[in-house]
Amino acid sequence: MPQKNKILLVDDHPLVREWLANLINEQPDLRICGEASNAPQAFQKIGVEKPDIVIVDISLEGGSGIDLIKNIKATHPDVAMIVLSMHDESLYAERALRAGARGYIMKREATKKILQAIRAVLDGKLYISDKISDAMAEKFVEGRPAAASPVEQLSDRELEVFQLLGHGLSTRQIADHLRVGFKTVQTYSARLKEKLKLDNATQLLHEAIRWHESQQKK
Repeated sequence: MPQKNKILLVDDHPLVREWLANLINEQPDLRICGEASNAPQAFQKIGVEKPDIVIVDISLEGGSGIDLIKNIKATHPDVAMIVLSMHDESLYAERALRAGARGYIMKREATKKILQAIRAVLDGKLYISDKISDAMAEKFVEGRPAAASPVEQLSDRELEVFQLLGHGLSTRQIADHLRVGFKTVQTYSARLKEKLKLDNATQLLHEAIRWHESQQKK
């Protein structure tokens, strides 16, 4: 019997991991070799299980999936990564690919697309939707700037802080979530106000909540 390709799941929602595990373990050529809800667990499992692919969510328990992708790329360059996320691919797909992912797929996609993404990446290909592929090609051909809106101009960490503000977290809670200092989050907030052309913290909070709600409707 041929050896199955090993897949590690990194998602902080147990039900999502269970759904993915059931889907993947039904395939004759794939198997789940481990699960993790955060970056430290993921690195421990990668070292032990040596997966062929890691499937990563953007939002993780106590950290960022983008940061995890960058760190896996730096320390385990032979491990391929796919992002499976609820977040809008138009904002995150290019960031994930730059960080080192080989695919990006939305959680609302049909299960067959998830399996297509896994097999495409195992074959050494990239996997992104036609919509995002076309948008990236247009940017290249037309020479347009990479960012089309103020939010797209944010760095990965600035966007993460903005997203957490939209979730209703305080500065202290964001610092604890990201495991950084309180003043570091204040610095990011100041940069957000400058880049988004907002005058004060109240405007920033309202804009973050408005943006978060708009993302939920997509």
